[in-house]
Amino acid sequence: MNLGPTELLIILVIVLLLFGVGRVSKIGGELGSAVANFRRGMQDASKEKNEESKSESKS
Repeated sequence: MNLGPTELLIILVIVLLLFGVGRVSKIGGELGSAVANFRRGMQDASKEKNEESKSESKS
């Protein structure tokens, strides 16, 4: 199922009509911060894994 630009525009208009501009911008901001926190968590987990493997190889 491919969504072209026309379909995405129609979906955007429907979402704006349902929720309003203020609510959509708030949802977008919350979604953006959630993605940023997820990425940060993944980087932290990767760093911890690398540190554990380094400490295991030293002993």
